[in-house]
Amino acid sequence: MHRLTLAEIPEVAPDLLPLQAGQRIARGVARLLCSHGFAPVAEMPLAGKLRADVMAIGPKGEVWIVECKSCRADFRADRKWQGYTAWCDRFFWAVGPDFPQEILPENDGLILADAFGGEIIRMSDETPLAPARRKVVSRDFARYAALRLLALRDPLP
Repeated sequence: MHRLTLAEIPEVAPDLLPLQAGQRIARGVARLLCSHGFAPVAEMPLAGKLRADVMAIGPKGEVWIVECKSCRADFRADRKWQGYTAWCDRFFWAVGPDFPQEILPENDGLILADAFGGEIIRMSDETPLAPARRKVVSRDFARYAALRLLALRDPLP
C-alpha cells in the first residue's frame, strides 16, 4: 500500500447534491455493517489505483470489502474488483433490489441494500489475510479513517 498524502484525503462538506445510486447503496451497506459491529469506511484507497467502495474492520479484526453496483452496465464496465480480494478476508457485492443478481460471481458474498440499510443474502468464502498484509491493511485503514475524521473538524485549505 502507498503512503497517504493530504491531497488524497477527500474534501468533507455537507451533502449539497442528492446521493447517486451507488452512494445510496454504500450508505445502506455502512449501516448494515455497523449493526454487525463493523467499522466501515467508504472510498478506501488500496494499492495502486484501487479504491474500495466500502471497507470495514470487524470486532475480531476481520476485514471485509464491499463493492457497490447500481446496474448491469456498472458491473460490466469495472474489472478492478478482482484485485480487492487480496486486501480482505471476505469480499461482497452490494446491489439494489432491481439488480440482476445472477450475473454476480457465486463465490462472493451478496448484500441487498438501499439508502437505509441492507441484508446479507449470501456470505462470501473466507480467505484470511496473511499476518503481514493484515498489519498493513489495519494500519492504513486506521490512518485513513483518522485523517477523514480530522477533515471534519479542521478542513484543510
